[in-house]
Amino acid sequence: MRGTSNESFVTLEAIRAAAERIAGVTVKTPLVRAYLPDVPGQIWLKAESLQPIGSFKLRGAANKILQLSKDEIKRGVITYSSGNHAQGVAYAAREVGAKAVIVMPSNAPAIKRAATLALGAEVVDVGVASSERLAKAEELVGEHGYVVIPPYDDEQIIAGQATCGLEIIESLPDVDLVLAPVSGGGLLSGIATAVKSISPQTKVFGVEPELAADAAESYRTGKLTTWPAEKTSRTIADGLRTQSLGERNFAHIRQFVDGIITVTEAEIRSAMRAIVGSARIVPEPSGAVTSAAMLFHRTELPAFRTAVAVVSGGNVDPKVLAEVLTESGT
Repeated sequence: MRGTSNESFVTLEAIRAAAERIAGVTVKTPLVRAYLPDVPGQIWLKAESLQPIGSFKLRGAANKILQLSKDEIKRGVITYSSGNHAQGVAYAAREVGAKAVIVMPSNAPAIKRAATLALGAEVVDVGVASSERLAKAEELVGEHGYVVIPPYDDEQIIAGQATCGLEIIESLPDVDLVLAPVSGGGLLSGIATAVKSISPQTKVFGVEPELAADAAESYRTGKLTTWPAEKTSRTIADGLRTQSLGERNFAHIRQFVDGIITVTEAEIRSAMRAIVGSARIVPEPSGAVTSAAMLFHRTELPAFRTAVAVVSGGNVDPKVLAEVLTESGT
């Protein structure tokens, strides 16, 4: 599936500039070899859970915030997030001395809310819908003049997240397949843009929960689709509950992504156990969807010799992790 030729996409030059810009704030995360049961070929996990905030989200937030003017920094920044982007914005804002205000849903994991507060941000609680978070943020911008740091639908955010894909290709130039989680589309659109700009033959797939499969539907139909919050909030993968792809993200995904796969809740939980058991990496549910696709949906993927599954974050509630690791299942 490809977008139209007159659409503007983030360039490789912008991605490389982002990588230089954020180098003092983020880390180049390692590729960890994983031996998933009955999965042939080399499987590597891109451990974004090892970022300072435990998630890839720091990449985009830092790229955006590090380009703010002195006046914008003085005004402070605001975003709307269920957790990981909140921490990314709070961390990057602290680096430049800016006030950070985060609008969070009432069902955000306590561990992510606590971490955001610990980074010095002010948290404003709203309902569970993505639209409620956006509306409240816009209200506060009108009142206080904060600078909005979008979670995904922004070229600078996409370029920042794309640095993850840049690192993958630099570390594994011969990679055949890259899998990335998809929610609002910042990570998938960025990774796919970086990977395809350097290695057009490498296949890039997105993965999301079937309980929050708006991106898969959008990709399949070619039309941007929105799912209601009461549907997307059902999944254990709290970082993938966004109701719709961003418009810029969707354009990049249509241009550069080869497919989107959905996985079940049981498959996500099983993948979490497999990641911990094979690679000793702690994934949050959202970070385990790519391994779930490897384990249970190989027939939907192209043949490969070397594949990378992005573990997008590791900010999992300890109680949830303990429950998943001790339950019976494949």
